[in-house]
Amino acid sequence: MTEYLTVGKIVNTQGIKGEVRVISSTDFPEKRYQKGAQLTLFRDNQEPLLLTIDSHRKHKTFDLLSFDGYASINDVENFRDGILKVAEENLTDLAENEYYYYEIIGLTVIDEAGKVLGKIKEILAPGANDVWVVARKGKDDLLLPYIESVVKKIDLDKQQVMVELPEGLLEDEN
Repeated sequence: MTEYLTVGKIVNTQGIKGEVRVISSTDFPEKRYQKGAQLTLFRDNQEPLLLTIDSHRKHKTFDLLSFDGYASINDVENFRDGILKVAEENLTDLAENEYYYYEIIGLTVIDEAGKVLGKIKEILAPGANDVWVVARKGKDDLLLPYIESVVKKIDLDKQQVMVELPEGLLEDEN
């Protein structure tokens, strides 16, 4: 059976020419939404629908997509609230030291002293680098920048990440 990974949610239509607004949750929008790429639309109580990207552009916080064969707002209105997914076999191999979000979320974070800090529950992509949200027992979430000086080793086999915390990141807890 084919496994699928979510790349975004269609939240509305855009204009009258068949574009939809997507809130993305993909690590590689430029690859996922390139012309000719295929995504599968999942909607409640309907068969999955294979769609081919015709166009992609950014607008504010949204990715705007249109699909081959769906040229009008009437064609895409019922796509609203649908989830766009990519089939696992359509994932591309990444360069060394690159990871998909789904591989990182759930990993245990361990500091340089061997202390378990928590588990990665979410990844934010606010700008130049990603920020990993680490859920900690009885404490506020830790926001960990995904940069070379902080993230020292990712071990997918052991399901853990070794980090070196910058001075001051946990100061409020001493």
